[in-house]
Amino acid sequence: MTSARWKISVGTSYEATGEAMSAGTIDVGWLPGGTYAIYSQSQEVAVILTATRAGLSNDSENPADWNGVANKTLPTENQVTFYRSLIYAAPTEKGKALAAKVNAGEKPTWEELNDCTWAVGNTSSSAGYIYPTMWLMNNYDGKKVSDLSSVVTLGYADAFAQAAAEQVDIICCYADGRRDYEEPWNLPIDQKDATGKQGMGREAAIWDELNVIGVTPGIYNDTVAITTAKPEINNPEFINALQTALINIINTEEGKAIFSVYSHTGYAIAQDSDYDGARQALSVVK
Repeated sequence: MTSARWKISVGTSYEATGEAMSAGTIDVGWLPGGTYAIYSQSQEVAVILTATRAGLSNDSENPADWNGVANKTLPTENQVTFYRSLIYAAPTEKGKALAAKVNAGEKPTWEELNDCTWAVGNTSSSAGYIYPTMWLMNNYDGKKVSDLSSVVTLGYADAFAQAAAEQVDIICCYADGRRDYEEPWNLPIDQKDATGKQGMGREAAIWDELNVIGVTPGIYNDTVAITTAKPEINNPEFINALQTALINIINTEEGKAIFSVYSHTGYAIAQDSDYDGARQALSVVK
C-alpha cells in the first residue's frame, strides 16, 4: 500500500464512524466495544485487534478480595484486553453494613441494595451503568439499575466526592477508581492534588473505607475494526498485514506516544466472540 492511498480523519462521534464503516466509506476505525457491538450485529464491521492496557494486581471475582489496604489495587506490567467495573459501598451507615456482610462472605439482599442511594453513570457508560446493571440482573433475578428506588447520575469525580461526604451509599466505577482518587480522598477539602482533584477530607484510607461489594464481568477494551463492505479490505492478507503493522508500531516508544491519546499501550489479535458481553450489555440498555 502507498501512503497516498490512505487518509486519516477524526469522526464526529463513534456512531458516525460506525455508520461510515458500515457504508464502506471508512476502511479502518477505532471503536469502543459497545459501538463495535452495535455495528457488528449485521456483520457490517469486523474486529481485528483489541487494545491492551496495563493490568491490575487484582482480578478476583470475589468482592471481599478487593478490600482493605492489604489488598490495595496496584498496576502491573501485564497487558490485558479487558477491565472490570466494581460496585463500591460508601462509608455511610448503610454502606458499612453492606461491606461488613460482603467481607464476612455473605451476599447482600435485593432489599438491602434497594434501600441504598446509588450513584451511577449515564446510561451509555459501560463501567458506570451498563455492566453494574448486568451484575444486578445476573445476581438478583433480572433486576436492573432502573428498578432501584434511589438513583442519582454523577460523573466519577462527583460520585467519589459524594461517597466521601456520605451523601450516597453505593457508587459504580472502573476497577482502579480508588487508585485514581486515593490521594484526594485524604486531602483537606480546601486543597487539590497534582492533577487538580479536590480534596475530600477523609481520615482513613480509601481502601478501608470504600469497600467493594460487587464485581462485574470483564469489559473488553476498544477495538480496531474494518469495514466488511470492501473485499480488498476484508480479506486475510490485508487483515494479517494490518494486524502485524499496528502491533509492531505500538511496541515502539514512538508508537506508544501516538496511541496514548486512546490510553492504548498494546494490541492483541481479537475475535468477534470477545464482544458477546458487549452485545449482552446492549440488550440491557434496551
